[in-house]
Amino acid sequence: MNRIDDIKDKQTKLNKKYKQLVEQAYNFRQTDSALSDISEYNAIKLLNKLNRLKYLYREQYQSAI
Repeated sequence: MNRIDDIKDKQTKLNKKYKQLVEQAYNFRQTDSALSDISEYNAIKLLNKLNRLKYLYREQYQSAI
């Protein structure tokens, strides 16, 4: 179960960072489109990591049952 908890903690941290980047991209949209694009790109990369962690969590959770 410790591995499942580690994955869940990492998901929580990445999700918080993802939300910050999306908000930052939205806020920069009107003032600096280049910074907005960079923030959006970083958010997409984080979303990809989150999706991989969701898959790992599902695999670990199913094997624990």
